[in-house]
Amino acid sequence: MGRWSRFWRLEAHERRLLVAAFVMLPLTRLALRMVGFRRWQAMLTRFVPHSSPPAPANAAARGELTARMVRAAAREGLGSPNCLSRSLVLWWLLARQGFPAELRIGARKKDAALEAHAWVELAGRVLGEDDDPHSRYAAFHQPVAAAPRSLGTRP
Repeated sequence: MGRWSRFWRLEAHERRLLVAAFVMLPLTRLALRMVGFRRWQAMLTRFVPHSSPPAPANAAARGELTARMVRAAAREGLGSPNCLSRSLVLWWLLARQGFPAELRIGARKKDAALEAHAWVELAGRVLGEDDDPHSRYAAFHQPVAAAPRSLGTRP
């Protein structure tokens, strides 16, 4: 089955997520180089609707679906987005859907080098990772980015 036929077999909301991830991954990669993490994350936050979060029962399935769409866009899209770009796009897409996701960063020392990794958690559950990054990286105490505090109310 070809790429286009797989794309058209997706439901409409899945196609929207995939297209958004496909566009946002290279844009985020470029923006991180040009304006830096904090400024880009602040810009993305401006495009998060200020509405009530969806029902918690839907969160796990919707989070996994969104993570799958970001992985597919990263695999089929332009360039090779790093974990920070992928995680920031996943965090943003979840926040746009009203989910209180957290962007986490962890570090480890391997030989003489310091390595870091970024991932997204939703309700304490790691999304879009093959294995638990907590087993390989010491996570920073606080999330690097959390859903805007104003979800549900305008600041």
